[in-house]
Amino acid sequence: MDRKTVRGNRLGLLIMGLLLVLLGGYTLARGAHALPQTVAPGGEPLVNDPVRAAFARYDPWLWWAIAAAAVVLALFGLRWLLVQGRRDRLGDFRLESGSGGVTDVRTSTVANAVAGEVVAHPAVLSASASMVGTREHPAVRLRVVADENAPMSVIRERLGAYAIPHMRQALELEHVPAVARVSLEEPSHSRRVVA
Repeated sequence: MDRKTVRGNRLGLLIMGLLLVLLGGYTLARGAHALPQTVAPGGEPLVNDPVRAAFARYDPWLWWAIAAAAVVLALFGLRWLLVQGRRDRLGDFRLESGSGGVTDVRTSTVANAVAGEVVAHPAVLSASASMVGTREHPAVRLRVVADENAPMSVIRERLGAYAIPHMRQALELEHVPAVARVSLEEPSHSRRVVA
């Protein structure tokens, strides 16, 4: 999920929370007879005679307005659902390499190379990577499955001494943040076990 989606989720939850707090406060105030009884009588149900009269007065188009509002809410919900799958993957970009020409960088190839360097170590059972961020500030996210018997220092060393420096060199950047999510599993019998 990208940062824009996360910000949108937070804003939506904030608005929904405020709306629910206001409705809850109104309900408590109405039930405690704290509101003017001419506007919101506490002893009557919410759908009282004035509400029924308003529905009867605006009968033909009020239901169409309610249906239109329901469709709009459904479309907002559908859009929200579709946005949840959006990822902040970095697309391919172009590296300027001076007077010698231009180099196009496929970020999927760079990510696969990083994952390949990590998985080359016998303590790593599998690895995958993806490039995120922008051209000016790229980052890499790694998912590593390692042998549960291997010390974490081996994985850290593999990332810090080989995979990440080679990626920085390929991208011609001094600093590329990396986040590695490591999960530990028991190796299959076909793999070597690192002590």
